[in-house]
Amino acid sequence: MRIALIGNPNTGKSTIFSALCGVPTRIGNYPGVTVEKKIGAYRDAQGEVQIIDLPGTYSLAARTLDEQVSVDVLLGRQADIPSLDAVIVVADATNLDRNLYLYSQVRDLGLPTLLVLNMWDRVAQESIEIDLETLKKRLNAIIVTTNAARKMGIEYLRIAIRQAIEAEMDSTPSPLPKPLRERAIEVQQWMATLSVKEIPLPWIERLILDVGNQGLEIFAKNHNLSELPTKITAVRERLAAENCRVPTVETKVRYQWIREILADVVRRPLHEQLTWSDRIDKVVTHRWCGMLLFALVMFVVFQAIYRWAEPAMTLIEWVQAIAGESVCTVVPPGMLRSLLVDGIIAGVGSVMVFLPQILLLFLFIGALEDCGYMARAAFVMDKLMTRLGLSGKSFVPLMSSFACAVPGIMATRTIENRTERFVTILIAPLMSCSARLPVYLLLIGTFVPATTWLGGWVGLQGLTLLFMQSLGALIAVPIAYILRKTFFKGDMPPFVMELPPYKWPSLQVLFFRVWERVLAFITRAGTLIFCTSVIVWAASYFPADRSKIHQLETARENLETELSALPKSERTTDPATLAQIALLDSQIAALASEERVLGGQAIENSFMGYAGHAIEPLVRPLGWDWKIGVGVIASFPAREVIIATMGTIYSLGGEVSEDDQGLRDALVHASWPDGKPVFNFPVALSIMVFFALCAQCAATIMTIQRETNSWKWAIFTFVYMTILAYFGAWTAFLLASNFT
Repeated sequence: MRIALIGNPNTGKSTIFSALCGVPTRIGNYPGVTVEKKIGAYRDAQGEVQIIDLPGTYSLAARTLDEQVSVDVLLGRQADIPSLDAVIVVADATNLDRNLYLYSQVRDLGLPTLLVLNMWDRVAQESIEIDLETLKKRLNAIIVTTNAARKMGIEYLRIAIRQAIEAEMDSTPSPLPKPLRERAIEVQQWMATLSVKEIPLPWIERLILDVGNQGLEIFAKNHNLSELPTKITAVRERLAAENCRVPTVETKVRYQWIREILADVVRRPLHEQLTWSDRIDKVVTHRWCGMLLFALVMFVVFQAIYRWAEPAMTLIEWVQAIAGESVCTVVPPGMLRSLLVDGIIAGVGSVMVFLPQILLLFLFIGALEDCGYMARAAFVMDKLMTRLGLSGKSFVPLMSSFACAVPGIMATRTIENRTERFVTILIAPLMSCSARLPVYLLLIGTFVPATTWLGGWVGLQGLTLLFMQSLGALIAVPIAYILRKTFFKGDMPPFVMELPPYKWPSLQVLFFRVWERVLAFITRAGTLIFCTSVIVWAASYFPADRSKIHQLETARENLETELSALPKSERTTDPATLAQIALLDSQIAALASEERVLGGQAIENSFMGYAGHAIEPLVRPLGWDWKIGVGVIASFPAREVIIATMGTIYSLGGEVSEDDQGLRDALVHASWPDGKPVFNFPVALSIMVFFALCAQCAATIMTIQRETNSWKWAIFTFVYMTILAYFGAWTAFLLASNFT
């Protein structure tokens, strides 16, 4: 049995879905669009029931991609979803006058329809009286009351699903006016003359009513009816002449029908009660208090993402190091060991290291969304974000990107409007993520003077770091404006945000959301990131001759084994043992030094080195040599890789960090063939500006591809950010060279 689950936003639809199906579920995208598809299942005494969770919508008059997908699934137009056996409409029991609008539209489609009144406990809390039996009779429908957050009524719902499928079809007449049905019959008869199989009248009525969406064009294309749009336009004009103007007539007659249905069924208190939710909102949505509270909440969230994730990320890196060491003890030095350690294990590590941040981000977003605060946050920030052509919903994903663009981009799923979501995705990588910080710290600490003012409270190095951390966000403002005026033209839809009641988050829903996001990242973006890491390893390894390096590795490891085998009791007392330790240490150090020198030469003679030399004329105007070019290319899997790459190129090994004094000295003393230093303040500033604006992050690019369901936007982001970074670095180099 296939059942569609649909409802208005904030009615608890996701909670009901997870209560019915649990975890895991099948998660993917509908073909050709970015709309997420969730399919779950459970078994009862009669067999398996499959639940298809449709995007939340207020109406079947689709205006967004999410709403269009919901309509297409219900009307059997979605190729990857077979015909439905029934539909469950989830409604907020305290807002029936609004929620029954969607129910009436779904019921008119001719499918067995079950109405679920969720949040039933709040009916009594708000002193609302609902005559449930009268409502059932007037709607001629099966109605189930639930409190999904506490799993109350879920078993009755499973029973009612079977009853709805087996019950006779609802014969209650549609509230839509008679002329509309007559015109729909005419269109149906016209289709029959063109040998189109009989289309149900409710489906044709939706084609007539849904003005301004893609449903009509999709239907015409699928049925090879090129004249259908013209035919429907003529029908709408004729209906307007009959005082039945589309689409406003639908809203008018449906709400009139709802008022008649609910007359004497729903009774509210005579005097509106000031609830504790209203009292909280006076502070939370206040012009100034709301902003301060939001800033505090964001501070906690991003401190958590940045700091709390650090132990878990360190643990993942430690496990990665242990795995690499274990391979080294079993596999001798050579290409296989390098592939396993530097390619595969490093590739897996580059995927897994993002998981703590992603997990924490979606844990916080899920909790804030489920408790009702996220809608208030979007409301508070909307006025500011409107100046960028966005809405308040874009603020949290952009702020999240300061920790890491990957979870930030994934957080845009809370934005229903496609235009706003895509613009947010395309500017999110400009936020200065934590991976850029090591590059800033290395170059600022080495080449920016430690000048201070105001008694040491203000320093040039700190100001430079602040500027670099803020640069991407400042540039994002005009970029968002340009995108809205070019690729994403058109007026933004009015910002409509329902403020749901405050409630305790559902732990099951939270777990489900975090689980699906982490799973989606690993199975989609993660696999591509892993492949990119292996490709970059291969480009750095081949075709250089590394046989001498492997011989040195073998010799060094043999000496280290010999050193570790010396009796521990004699290491501090026996003169002969001490002399042997000193000899072995010096031999190991000499071999390691020669390894590092040859490693730098091998990089130069690899495909990566060839690429660095090839782009040197291109990066020379930025003050860079081929070694910096190699570092930029090698950092594509992750920006911070440039530190290890520069350490290898300058014969210091790949284990150096941004605060390594040897690496800083190597950069200071690096020179061109004519003896002039490569690095100085203008060059350092040029590199930092490039990294602040570039898209040197495979994880980000792959995540954009995943979230937009298109390589076009992933490639576009990489190209526009690389061009922006190049000219930004060039400008910074010229200005700094002229003023220093």
